[in-house]
Amino acid sequence: MRIIRYVKESGKQLAAVTEENKVIDLPYKDFMTLVAEARRNNRTTFEMVKQLIGNGEELALEDIDLTTPIDAPEVWAAGVTYKKSKEARNYEATQGKLDAETFYDKVYDAIRPEIFFKSTAARTVGPNEPVYLRSDSNWQIPEPELGLVIDKEGTILGYTAGNDMSCRDIEGENPLYLPQAKVWKNSCSIGPSILLKEAVSDPYELQIICRIYRDEKLVFEGDAQVNQLKRKLEELVHYLTLDNTIFDGTVLLTGTCIVPPNDFTLNEKDRIEIEIPGIGVLKNPVLQSKKIAHIN
Repeated sequence: MRIIRYVKESGKQLAAVTEENKVIDLPYKDFMTLVAEARRNNRTTFEMVKQLIGNGEELALEDIDLTTPIDAPEVWAAGVTYKKSKEARNYEATQGKLDAETFYDKVYDAIRPEIFFKSTAARTVGPNEPVYLRSDSNWQIPEPELGLVIDKEGTILGYTAGNDMSCRDIEGENPLYLPQAKVWKNSCSIGPSILLKEAVSDPYELQIICRIYRDEKLVFEGDAQVNQLKRKLEELVHYLTLDNTIFDGTVLLTGTCIVPPNDFTLNEKDRIEIEIPGIGVLKNPVLQSKKIAHIN
């Protein structure tokens, strides 16, 4: 069972998507209100939705205009959680010495994971909205990731797909530049749905696929499984919530295992597709941020 939102009469309508891709409106303003109502009735969100869609009017998924499934107040992200990610960060930090070891090896092996702030609701876009290229970077890629939707207690409520856009040159120049390599306008997308936790028997079996199109030609495709993640999902949530204030509906991106070749960078007008079967395909066109004169 998936939860989406779509544009309806200039507003955002919460809805459920059945396994047959039929869309049925839900009578709640947003995902967290639905979760709260289920808890008041001592039911799981899955049980609540299953009852609500029994006699609802059905729409076709292809006929609606999807938006973010939730206005996540904050999006956080974990880094260097897959071996592939560690190798890519080492390449950036050593100017291409593939066998070099760096502080990224230490964080990969450490008890404490790398967790950083990624985005706010105003910076986060949904399906079919553009992600932007940063104007002062020449080496940018998407990072396709599994996202956890959690409440303020750290309870995992569901799963979504996310794109943690990244500037490899800025991050490789100096690790202290990480916020600039990760956070800018339209640098994060999530969606197209929230797959309810109760509908997933084993999240580590989820597959992540990334495709990049240029002039409608496929120029990159890669895939991975969440079971390649070095850490447990609950472990990442634990460190995010430890001595921290977290808000209902926060999204935690869990890291990437899919990295395009080292000579690849995104171009304006590329199209990125991130698919997690069961969640759907998150599609975003790529636009260039306005070039500005930089201070030398």
